[in-house]
Amino acid sequence: MRLALFQPDIPQNLGAAVRLAACLGVPLDVIEPCGFPLSDRAVARAAMDYAARADVVRHAGWGDFRAASQGRLVLFTTRAAQPFQDFDFRPGDVLLFGRESAGVPDEVHAAADARLFIPLVAGARSLNVVTAAAMALSEALRQTGGFPTPAAAE
Repeated sequence: MRLALFQPDIPQNLGAAVRLAACLGVPLDVIEPCGFPLSDRAVARAAMDYAARADVVRHAGWGDFRAASQGRLVLFTTRAAQPFQDFDFRPGDVLLFGRESAGVPDEVHAAADARLFIPLVAGARSLNVVTAAAMALSEALRQTGGFPTPAAAE
C-alpha cells in the first residue's frame, strides 16, 4: 500500500501527509512540481519530528511516477462514480490524491485503474486532502489487514 500526492499546493498538507504516512508505516510518493519549495518550513512544522520516520519518494513529474509505480492506481476524485467504502482494496494499491486547487488532469484520470469518491452531505464540495487520505488509507488498511501492530507498552 502506498499513498501518493499529485503536485500538492499547500505545504502544511504535505507535512500532515508525511506524518500520516510515517505513523501508519505507508510509503508516500510526492509527484512534483509542488506549489511551494519542498524545503518550506511549513512542511517541516506540520510533519513535526515524523519526517525522519517517513518513507518519502519524490518524483520529478507524472511520467517519472508512472515509470516507477507498481500496483493498481486508485484515484480519489470528486468526478468518480464509485464510493470508496464499496471498493475492494489490495495490499499493493497506490492511493492517489490530486492538487488541492485543481485535482488531477484528464491524463491522470485516464491512467487510473479505479476512481473513487468519499460520500459527503449535499452541498459539501470536498474534504481537506489529508483528511480524505486518512479516511481512504484507513479503509484500505482495514480491508487488507495492513495496519501496523502497536508496540508493546513498556
